[in-house]
Amino acid sequence: MSGSRNLPNIITIGRILACPAIFAMAMSSSVGMRYGAFVLFVIAGLSDLWDGYLARKHGWITDVGKLLDPLADKLLLLSTFVPFYLISHRGGDEWLVPGWGMLPMWVMIVIFGREILVTIFRQWAAHRKVVIAAGRSGKYKAFIQNLFAGGLLLWYPLKESAKALGWGGLPWGVWTLLHSSWIGVTLGLALVLTVYSMFDYLWSYRGLIGVRV
Repeated sequence: MSGSRNLPNIITIGRILACPAIFAMAMSSSVGMRYGAFVLFVIAGLSDLWDGYLARKHGWITDVGKLLDPLADKLLLLSTFVPFYLISHRGGDEWLVPGWGMLPMWVMIVIFGREILVTIFRQWAAHRKVVIAAGRSGKYKAFIQNLFAGGLLLWYPLKESAKALGWGGLPWGVWTLLHSSWIGVTLGLALVLTVYSMFDYLWSYRGLIGVRV
C-alpha cells in the first residue's frame, strides 16, 4: 500500500526528469527531434493530470507531493518557454510566435516573475509549517500554458514539414489559421491567468502575512 501511495510522486518525478530532454529536443535542428519534443511534452502534460487524479481518488496526497507537483510544473514551463524565447529571436519569419512575433521579454518577466514570487512565498510559508499546494487557479494557469506550449512545439516542425513536402491548398490554409489562432489566444489567456493566480495565492493565504479583512 505504501508503494501505491507513492505512485503519484513517482509519476511527478518522471515528469521532472523529462524536462531536460524536452528542452534539448525543442532546441534541436532536427525536425524529427522537434516532433519528439512535442510528443514527450504531451506525455508529461498527461502525467500531470494522471498523478493528480490518482492522488485525489485514493487519498494519496502527501506533503512531498504538494511540493514536487508545483516544482514539476515550473520545470516544464522552463523547458518550453526558454526555448521559445530563444527560437523566436533567431531571425526569420518561420521562427516567430503567431500573433506575437518575437516572444517579448515582458512576457517572460510576467511568467517567470510570478513563479519566482509564488515559490518564495511557498518557502516562507513552509518555514511556518504551512504547506501551500497547487491551487485551482494555478492548475488552470498551468493547463492553459501547456495548451500554448504544446501548440507552439508542434507549430515549428509542422511548418518545416509543410515547406519540405509542399503542403498547400485550402486544407493547409485552414489548419494554419486555426493553429496560429490557438497559439496566439492561449498565450494571452495564460498571461491573464498567471497574474490572477498569483493574487489568488496571496489572497488565499493572506493570514500568513497578517492581512485582515
